[in-house]
Amino acid sequence: MKYKQFGNTGLMVSELCLGTMTFGGKGYWTAIGTLPQEEVNGLVKQAVDAGINFIDTANVYSLDLSEEMTGQAIRDLGLKRDDLVIATKVCGMMGEGPNQTGLSRKHILQQADESLKRLNMDYIDLYQIHGFDPLTPFEETLEALDVLVKSGKVRYIGCSNLAAWQIMKSQGISAQNRLAKYVSLQAYYTIAGRDLERELVPLLLDQKMGLMVWSPLAGGFLSGKYSRNASTEEGRRVNFDFPPIDKEKAFDIIDVMQEIAASKEISVAQIALAWLLHQPVVTSVIVGAKKPEQLADNLKAIEVKFTDDELSRLDEVSKLTPEYPGWMIERQSRYRE
Repeated sequence: MKYKQFGNTGLMVSELCLGTMTFGGKGYWTAIGTLPQEEVNGLVKQAVDAGINFIDTANVYSLDLSEEMTGQAIRDLGLKRDDLVIATKVCGMMGEGPNQTGLSRKHILQQADESLKRLNMDYIDLYQIHGFDPLTPFEETLEALDVLVKSGKVRYIGCSNLAAWQIMKSQGISAQNRLAKYVSLQAYYTIAGRDLERELVPLLLDQKMGLMVWSPLAGGFLSGKYSRNASTEEGRRVNFDFPPIDKEKAFDIIDVMQEIAASKEISVAQIALAWLLHQPVVTSVIVGAKKPEQLADNLKAIEVKFTDDELSRLDEVSKLTPEYPGWMIERQSRYRE
C-alpha cells in the first residue's frame, strides 16, 4: 500500500480508502448492502491488514447505522484510533423536521455531535459537506465548519459533489475571512465517466486539493459482470441503476479493459481501479464491498502496472468529447509551451 499526501496538508492517507455504504442497511440503503456487524468487522480487519488507514462513511448511510457500525468495528478489533483517518459527511436528510437537512449552522453543529456519538470518537479527521445546499449562504456553512476545527472536534474539512465555481467561491471566502479551507473533494470519477476532467481536475491541481473518488466501478458497471453481449441479474445496478453513464460508450471501454485484463490474468475491476490510481490528480480511491473476496480483488489493484501503449488505448477509448472553452484554452496554451 502506498500513502499519499492529502491535498496541501501534512496528512498521509492510503491510496485506497474503505467505503462503508454497504454497512448495515436501513430504508432504501438496503439496495446497497445489509452487512451485519460481524461481517463489517471482517471487512475492516481485511482492509487494515492490507495497509488501508483511511475509512469513509456518512451520517446518511443506512440512516446513521453505518457510522455506528464503523465505530463498533474499530473497538471490536482493538484498533488504535490515532492510526486511522476517519472521514464522514453532513448535508443529507436525517429526520422529518425542516432543519434536519442542509448545511445551516444549526444542522452542521448538531450533526457533528451526533456523528461523534455514533462513531464513539472524540474527533473526526475529515468532515465533509455531502453536497450543495441552495438555501444556506456559503459563509454560514464555512463559519460553522471553522468552529468545529477550532474546537478540536474536526481536524480537516472537505467537500463533495460540488461544481468548480462553488468550490472556488468557498475557497475565496475562507481565505478572505481566515476560515478553515476545504482540503479535499470527494467526487465521482471513473474511466467510464471522466466529466470531472473538464473543470474540476484543473481546479484541484491549481488549489492543491486532494481527490477522493467515489463509485470507482461506476456502481458495479465496471466490475466485470457487465459486457455488451451479456447481462446480469445480480449486482447493485439491478435495483439501483446509479450513477448514470453512457452505457454504449462504457461497453466500448469494457471491450478494451477485458483484453488488457485477460493479457494480465486479472479482473476488469482491477483495471478500472488501477487506471484511477495512475491519474496524478487522484489521492485515494474509495472501495466498498459486500464480500471479502470482492475486497480482496479490489486490493490487488495497487499491484497493477500499465505499459504506455495500454494507457494510451484506455485513454483513447474513454476520452471526453472536446467542449468549449476547453478546446480553445488548449489551443491557445500551445503558444506558451
